[in-house]
Amino acid sequence: MTAEPLHASGDDPAEILRVLPAKWHEQFLSEYHSALDAAHEVWRFQQLREVLHLWRLRAVAYSNPTFEAAAHAAREGREDEFVSADQVLPGWTDRR
Repeated sequence: MTAEPLHASGDDPAEILRVLPAKWHEQFLSEYHSALDAAHEVWRFQQLREVLHLWRLRAVAYSNPTFEAAAHAAREGREDEFVSADQVLPGWTDRR
């Protein structure tokens, strides 16, 4: 068995910055530093983990070359350009 890296989930802030487009770096770092400061309180450590996880997901989305066009279409309500969640995740409607 090989050792797993500390951030096996990919929630490593350096990796997030590497993937994240530069225009999002300032916002990420601001939220990361706030969560890092809060994590000094043991009961708030989970907040840091959540911030890193959400930004990892955002980094993947924001770095996709089609993201801006899809976000624009969503803001304009062009639903014909999207696949419904139920088509991608069977039973999604029942989960709500």
